[in-house]
Amino acid sequence: MRIENSVAFVTGANRGLGVAFAKALLAGGAKVYAAARDPDAVTLPGAIPIRLDVTNSREIEAAARACGDVNLLINNAGVSRGSAFLAPGAIEAARAEMETNFFGPLLVSRAFAPILAGNGGGAVLNVLSALSWISFPGIATYAASKSAAWSLTNGLRNELRAQGTQVTGLHVGFMDTDMAAGVDAPKSRPEDVVKLALAALEADEEEVLADEVSRSLKQGLSAERGVYLGARNR
Repeated sequence: MRIENSVAFVTGANRGLGVAFAKALLAGGAKVYAAARDPDAVTLPGAIPIRLDVTNSREIEAAARACGDVNLLINNAGVSRGSAFLAPGAIEAARAEMETNFFGPLLVSRAFAPILAGNGGGAVLNVLSALSWISFPGIATYAASKSAAWSLTNGLRNELRAQGTQVTGLHVGFMDTDMAAGVDAPKSRPEDVVKLALAALEADEEEVLADEVSRSLKQGLSAERGVYLGARNR
């Protein structure tokens, strides 16, 4: 996948990591459709605003019709409600997160898959999380949605391989964005994460571990006591 002269469609492109993707893609010589619920919130010069709520099938279909030259899809839009499974409102939080973080990229990928095929295969990059592999009570419903999105990414890779579409999953811990504004922990710069992700796309890599947190957690999956099991109570 070459970034220069590519045509990218980025969801959630009005802030945070989405804006960082759009900026880097434009700087790399790509045409960029910047999708957001409110297209007026897309103020990046050179980006083409597109109205898109990833939970709205009609808007997804309209976006696909309007952007028939896309060969790079970046499923970045995401939400976090910060809920434990047994907390009040957990079911509503889980449903909202699954709608955006799992069904959103599934629906958008389904809409753009034939477009990617018609444009030579191209690539899909799904923004996942280190929480695809581990869960904490305060963010359990979000972690479940990202775990589902990881499985979606693996399944799409299998189903789109025949049409020549590269599918890459991006795992990252905390980033310096609005979503992690209240987190007191080391955070990656979105620009650094994007640089790694775009380099991985150009190298035809299928997985990006963008920080030490994601690298450590991935390694811990195969430990004798997998990191996802948590610490034992003594």
